[in-house]
Amino acid sequence: MTKEAAAALVVLVDTMFIDRRTQIADLAARRRLPAVYGGLEHVESGGLLAYAPNFLDNYGRAAVFVDKILRGANPGDLPIEQSTKFELVINLKTAKALGLAIPRSVLLQADRVIE
Repeated sequence: MTKEAAAALVVLVDTMFIDRRTQIADLAARRRLPAVYGGLEHVESGGLLAYAPNFLDNYGRAAVFVDKILRGANPGDLPIEQSTKFELVINLKTAKALGLAIPRSVLLQADRVIE
């Protein structure tokens, strides 16, 4: 059995990972691992890119549910919703440090680019 190095890192959404986002980004950078994150905060802390739900939109949807409940709706009768709006955020400084060129077509699709 041979030992192979990881080619990339995928960091899922978890409070432990959010709390240690700077440390994770630093470790990925030291190992020269491109990393994709499930939370936008990671990219702001030096991670390469994230594709994640737009939490502000989710909070707005939650307010609609609160309003319905306050108006007498039974919470058990309300539908369960999944996120429908996602954001792609790319950190170009991190991409450059990793020696990665992000295609212009991808940059144009990004909701936010951190330079």
